[in-house]
Amino acid sequence: MSSKTSKSKHSGPSTLGKLYLIAYNGIQTLGWSYLLLQTATFFLNRGKLEDFWNEIKWTVIIFQNAALLEVVHSAIRLVPSNVIVVFMQIFSRVFLVCGMLLATHSATVSPGLPLCVIAWSITEIIRYAYYALNLVNFVPQILLFFRYSTFLILYPIGITGELLCMYHSLDEVVEKQLFTVSMPNTWNFIFNYYYFLVFYMSLYIPLFPYLFGHMLKQRRKMLGDDTKKTA
Repeated sequence: MSSKTSKSKHSGPSTLGKLYLIAYNGIQTLGWSYLLLQTATFFLNRGKLEDFWNEIKWTVIIFQNAALLEVVHSAIRLVPSNVIVVFMQIFSRVFLVCGMLLATHSATVSPGLPLCVIAWSITEIIRYAYYALNLVNFVPQILLFFRYSTFLILYPIGITGELLCMYHSLDEVVEKQLFTVSMPNTWNFIFNYYYFLVFYMSLYIPLFPYLFGHMLKQRRKMLGDDTKKTA
């Protein structure tokens, strides 16, 4: 994650840096809100799954890839987040968009796509709104609670959607030999995208508990006092 995921001793960005982060997080909040509105409108109007990606494609491409800036924010210490954790959280989504949804038709008609988009949208609206308001020290208690609670449901839904999209694309990847390099070739190099995807999907098994556990720790840190008060 890009901005403040926990309370820390980080002195905070400069005035210019703070203005930039407020603008960045504000724009992202609006972008993901628009995506959620697009999604709700599409399905309320009984849109067909095979047409869903064309409806939301550019919104997803723009605002999901813009999240790569969060890795830069962490790397240059504009925010106090761990750059490795940020990269792992951002990479899976960017890879799904660029490596699956833009490369295969099968992924775009997978039932996993709506799951991803809905989970991502709600998560990001809350997350970016929290970051923006936190920069001006005005975070409503209810937003703080949602920021560190909704992931309990939305994170597994999003992961399930991502895996479904990748799973449904496997046959197409094999059939079209997408991004696959066979021997012989000038570089004496071989790469099979299908096997890479199978391996990549298997990484969700160890990485999901790690990232989910990270969020649970953040939840205990940020909501711990409130939990004790209500216990």
